[in-house]
Amino acid sequence: MKVRDFSVLLGVILIVAMLVIPFPSWLLSILIILNISLALLVLLTTMNMKEALQFSVFPSLLLLLTLFRLGLNVSTTRSILSKGEAGGVVETFGTFVVGGNLVVGLVVFLILIIIQFVVITRGAERVSEVAARFTLDAMPGKQMAIDADLNAGMISEQEARERRENISREADFYGAMDGATKFVKGDAIAGIIIVIINLIFGMVIGMVQQGMGFQDAASHYSLLTVGDGIVSQIPALLISTATGIIVTRTASNSNLGEDVMSQLLSYPKMLYVTAGTIFLLGIATPINDLLTIPVAALLAIGGYRLQKVPDEPVETEEVQEKNEAEELRRPENVVNLLNIDPIEFEFGYGLIPLADANQGGDLLDRIVMIRRQLAMELGIILPVVRIRDNIQLAPNEYRIKIKGNEVAKGELFLDHYLAMNSGEEEDSIEGIDTIEPSFGLPAKWITEEVKDQAEMLGYTVVDPPSVVSTHLTEVLKANAHDLLGRQETQQLIDHMKETYPVLVEEVTPNPLSVGDIQKVLAKLLKENISIRNLPIIFETLADYGKLTSDTDLLTEYVRQALSRQITNQYADEGTIKVITLSAQVEKLIADSVQQTEHGNYLSIDPVNSQKLIEAVSKKVEEVSIMQQMPVILCSPAIRMFVRQLLERYFPRLPILSFNELEPNVEVQSVGVVTIE
Repeated sequence: MKVRDFSVLLGVILIVAMLVIPFPSWLLSILIILNISLALLVLLTTMNMKEALQFSVFPSLLLLLTLFRLGLNVSTTRSILSKGEAGGVVETFGTFVVGGNLVVGLVVFLILIIIQFVVITRGAERVSEVAARFTLDAMPGKQMAIDADLNAGMISEQEARERRENISREADFYGAMDGATKFVKGDAIAGIIIVIINLIFGMVIGMVQQGMGFQDAASHYSLLTVGDGIVSQIPALLISTATGIIVTRTASNSNLGEDVMSQLLSYPKMLYVTAGTIFLLGIATPINDLLTIPVAALLAIGGYRLQKVPDEPVETEEVQEKNEAEELRRPENVVNLLNIDPIEFEFGYGLIPLADANQGGDLLDRIVMIRRQLAMELGIILPVVRIRDNIQLAPNEYRIKIKGNEVAKGELFLDHYLAMNSGEEEDSIEGIDTIEPSFGLPAKWITEEVKDQAEMLGYTVVDPPSVVSTHLTEVLKANAHDLLGRQETQQLIDHMKETYPVLVEEVTPNPLSVGDIQKVLAKLLKENISIRNLPIIFETLADYGKLTSDTDLLTEYVRQALSRQITNQYADEGTIKVITLSAQVEKLIADSVQQTEHGNYLSIDPVNSQKLIEAVSKKVEEVSIMQQMPVILCSPAIRMFVRQLLERYFPRLPILSFNELEPNVEVQSVGVVTIE
C-alpha cells in the first residue's frame, strides 16, 4: 500500500479515536492547527484549479474534513468540561483574538456563524442543486454533440471516449456536490449547538463540581467556549468558501486569480470613473480627503498603466496567408497530405443546409443512426464519415468516396420531394425526371404543391434528407468489405476477447493470422452476410482452421455454420423461392474447376460462360417481374465458383447452397437455369 493511501486511512482512524478516546491538550492543539492548515489548503486549491473535475475528490474530502472538525469539537468539549482546559490554541483564541472580552467573543462567533450559514452555505447549496439538475438535463445534448463531431471527423474515437467519460464524471460530481453541501449546512448547526452545550454545562460543572463562583465560572468557561467555537468556525468558513467557489466555477484556461484580474480590469477606462467617484465622495462629504484622494489617485494610475500596455498584435489576412504558405512549404507537413479518409461525403454549396444544424439540417444525426444501424445489421463498426463541401461540384450534387475513390453520386433538390411510381398508376404528375440513387428506380422531383396529389395516386414520396441517408446506407452496405481492414478486424477480435478469451486464443495468432480472419469476414460482408455473430464464426474457424488455410474454403464452412441466420435472412414465412441450376449446368461448372497448390479456381470456356450468364440473366429478370427477390440455389461443392462467375454481372444476387438452409424451411423453385 502506498504512503498516501496509508495516510488517508490513518486520518479516518484518528477521527474515530477522537470520538471515543480523551486526547491530551497538547495533541489537541496540534490537531487544531492541522485542521486550519487543511482548510486553507483546500481553499487555495479550489482557487487555482481551472475546472471543477480537476478536484473531483472534493465531495468525499468535504465529508472527511467535516467529520474531522466535529471529532475535534467532541474532543475539545470533553477536555473543557472534564479538565477546564482545551490546549493553548483554544485559550489563545479565547483571550488574545477576542481580547478576553466575553461579549466581543460571542459577537464574533455569531457573525462567523451568520456568514457561513446564511450567506455562503445557503448560496452554495442552491447553486449545487441547480448545477446538478442542469448538468443531468444537458447530458443527452452533449452526447449528441460528441457523436456529431465524431461523424464529422473533428475528433477521434479516443477523444470522443474521453469526452463522454468527462460528461459522466461531471454529472456524478455535481450530483455528489448537491448532497455534500448538506454536510456544510449541518456542520454550522452543530457548531451553534456545541457552543451552547459548552457554555451552559461548563458553568454548571464549574459551580457545582469545582466550587467556583458564578462570575468566575462564567468568565472561565465562556472564554474557553468562545475560543473553541471560533477556532472551529474559521476552518469551517474556509471550507464553506471553497465549496461556494467550486460549484460556481466555470471551466477556464486559467485559475481563479488570473480570471478575476484579467476580467475585472478588462476595461481600464472604468478605473477612471471609479477614481472620479471616490474623489468626489471625499470632497462632497465629511470623509477625510487624506483617505479618498490617495485611493482615487491609485485607481487613476492603475487605469493609465493598463491603457499603456500594448495589445497583442493582430495578424492581417496577408500575414495569415503568408504564414499558411510557409507552413505548407515545410517538408514534415507533406506527410499529412498522404492521409486518406475511409469514408467521405462531399456536396455542393447548395446542399450546405442539409448538414448545417443552424439551418435545420440533421445529416449528422442521420449518419449517427446509420452507423448504429449497420453495426446491428452487419456487425461492423464503420469509421467516421468525413463531411465537407466541395465548390468543384454542382450546387445540388453530392458524391460518396470510399478510401479516396468515388463510388456513388447523386443530385438533390432541397425544395422538392422525390416521388417514385409504384407501377400501378400511369405517370401523370409533373416533375423533374430523375433516377432514384439507391436502387436505380425511375422517379421525379416534385414540388410541395403536388406532394399530396402524388401520395393519393400511390406514389412513394420521400424528402431529400431521407433520400441521401438511404443512398449512403446502401453504399456503405455494398462496400462494407472494403472498409474492414486488418486494423478494424483486430478491434473486433479485441472486443470479443473480453468475453471469449479461450476461443480467440484457439484461432489466432495460430492457426490463422489476423489477415486470414479479415479475408473470411470480408468475403461474408461482400455477400451481405452479417458478421455480428462472431462467436459462431470463430468456433467454425477453430474447428477447420487447423485443416486448411484456404480462406475461400473456410468461408464456405462459416456460411454453413450460419445456416439459421442465412435462412432467416432470405426466407419469407418459412418459405424460400429460388432459382436452381440444372444438373447439366452443375456438372459443367464442377468439371471446369481447376485444382492447384495455390487453391482452386474456375476455368470455363468463354462460350459456355456467356451462355450461362445469359440464362441466369433471363431467369433473374423473370423472377423480378413477379416482384420477388431472386436467389440462386446450387450444391455446396460449386457455390463459391458460381459466385466467382456471376459476381461481376450480378453483384447483389444471393447465391446459396443446400447446406446453408435449415431443414425446416420449404424450398420452392421458381425457375431452372439451363443452357443448350
